[in-house]
Amino acid sequence: MTISKAPGPRMTQRRIAELVGVSQATVSLVLNGKADEASRIPAATRDRVLEVIRETRYVADPAARRLAGVGNKILGVFTYESAFPTATQDFYTPLLTGIEAAAEELGCDLLLLTSAPVIDGRRRLLHEQNRLGLVDGCLLLGLEMDTAELEQLVAEGFPFVAIGRREAQGVPYVGADYVGGTAELVRRAYALGHRRFAYVHLTSTGESILDRQRGLHEEIAALGDATVLMRPSDGTDSSADWRAVRDSGATVLIAETVRIADDLLDHAKADGVDVPSDLSVIALGDVTTASRQDVDLTRLVPPRTLLASEATLLLARILDPSHEVSPEEARTLLDCAIVDGATLAPLRATP
Repeated sequence: MTISKAPGPRMTQRRIAELVGVSQATVSLVLNGKADEASRIPAATRDRVLEVIRETRYVADPAARRLAGVGNKILGVFTYESAFPTATQDFYTPLLTGIEAAAEELGCDLLLLTSAPVIDGRRRLLHEQNRLGLVDGCLLLGLEMDTAELEQLVAEGFPFVAIGRREAQGVPYVGADYVGGTAELVRRAYALGHRRFAYVHLTSTGESILDRQRGLHEEIAALGDATVLMRPSDGTDSSADWRAVRDSGATVLIAETVRIADDLLDHAKADGVDVPSDLSVIALGDVTTASRQDVDLTRLVPPRTLLASEATLLLARILDPSHEVSPEEARTLLDCAIVDGATLAPLRATP
């Protein structure tokens, strides 16, 4: 199953250049109406390029119209998880805000692709009735994405950008440096005397989750005398998560999300555990909705709104036939901020 309903391989500027026997730059100049005396492209060459474009129906295809500089000015937005339930509001709201702001700046409309079927609990972008032919390119969001679909998009040359780092080769993305941010928070706690950590994390295998874990493990290993309890959690039994943290003897609790931190802080209050005197708490995510707690969490703040706006601008550069996006430009990580809240304190000396 392919992205386009048109038969045969996707027609590209490079393929047109091969058919005509000219450079790809010449094809680009013709498509952009710049085959004039200044470019020194003979009229016969220009006419032959235009003839091949007509013969291959290149301009009739939405992707071709984009490359010819007359695209639909519509960007697709696809989320591998539902974007609007309360449970995912913290994750998606700032991303959608960034996309909207950048699209407005570019003069583009947005098309939210919602007809995707759910297979094995996950939405599928590349299904028989997909609407990718209506858009110039697509922005992909989700904690976990389908690697096979990403690889197919790359293979077929469909323009897209993933929001968040992706392992799949050739996938353009703008992501957050969770490795560096997590490591920095561990270093700060270590400098305050802490040596025993407990990390309550989601069971997801998404890159952003794994990057946090990588930052934690690499820093713990580098420090030498620190230890960490890894506690996977699906969020359904915070009581068991809390018991595991307390039984570990950890003096620093690292929570994957603010929601996890909220649940465990409720248990701390119920058990009379003072934060941060008895237990320091760090969250590896930002507060975007009202927290149940009246404490300012020490936390990692991924620049989600900026990630999304930068990803949208990157997609625009990919769609621009006059701009060649380098591999470095196509895979970018942005620094996370750290909020020095009120939940990380020096290790209290034991009598």
